[in-house]
Amino acid sequence: MNNIDMARSYLKQSGERLKHAKEALEGGNYAYVIRQSQEAVELSLKAALRLVGVEPPKWHDVGPLLKRCEGRFPEWFRPLIPPLAAISRKLRREREPSLYGDEETGAPPEELYTGDDALEALEGAGRAHEACKRLFEELQR
Repeated sequence: MNNIDMARSYLKQSGERLKHAKEALEGGNYAYVIRQSQEAVELSLKAALRLVGVEPPKWHDVGPLLKRCEGRFPEWFRPLIPPLAAISRKLRREREPSLYGDEETGAPPEELYTGDDALEALEGAGRAHEACKRLFEELQR
């Protein structure tokens, strides 16, 4: 499998996570929205890196790597990198709490997030997915 195939797969998986996050938002499962949104962002950004020939690392927040590789991306994509990196950084911090809760205070995941938190995460993940999908489509021409 080459980088294009991997990027296509990552974007497909990102889209699936967004679909499930939207369903979870409708059902009031805000912690799950956060988790699925984080995974969608991670997959989208790793797809973008693969599209420009960069092997993504095995960690979850690739925002700093996007910034370091900015010159590899098309001109239109470059201004999107700082906000996408910020979305990635913010959601990376919520990866474990959205699954396990806050073990220090004993708060389960359901008590940590509001509908506004979930909506913000989902909207950010949607922006990341759409930008990376556009990048994929343009680089395939």
